[in-house]
Amino acid sequence: MRTLTPLTHQRGLALVETAITLPFLLFVMLAATEITNAFVQHTTLTKAVRDGARWAAEEAIDGSDTLDLTAALQDEVRNLVVYGNRSGAGTPVVNGLTVNDVTVTRLGVSDNIQVSVDYPYTGIFGSVLPSFGYGSDISLLFNLNATVTMRAL
Repeated sequence: MRTLTPLTHQRGLALVETAITLPFLLFVMLAATEITNAFVQHTTLTKAVRDGARWAAEEAIDGSDTLDLTAALQDEVRNLVVYGNRSGAGTPVVNGLTVNDVTVTRLGVSDNIQVSVDYPYTGIFGSVLPSFGYGSDISLLFNLNATVTMRAL
């Protein structure tokens, strides 16, 4: 009668499998966290730019139905995009976002206003996602762009 392989020959096998797969699982977990964070920040920026463009579209038309995109209105839009309010008080909607990252322009001779933001993204864990010896590290420095164009009302 044959017996099955004794369990003593497989002692430590789970530890070896864990040691082999753990770096890959850590890499996948860190990458998923960074991608999710970048997606959330891009969504937040897009919503802030949309709110700024909507405010500019409502306020840029003066009483004579002509577009008047003044410097004061542009500053209010920049503050609205960055801080969520027109006065520029509080903390930015995304860490590190400044009013210099926001541009407010009139497109040509039309009544369209374009608000855009170019935000330098930095990852949660720094500027590099380590590969734990399985290839080169991955840079997490890139720009998130959000642009909205609206017709002045």
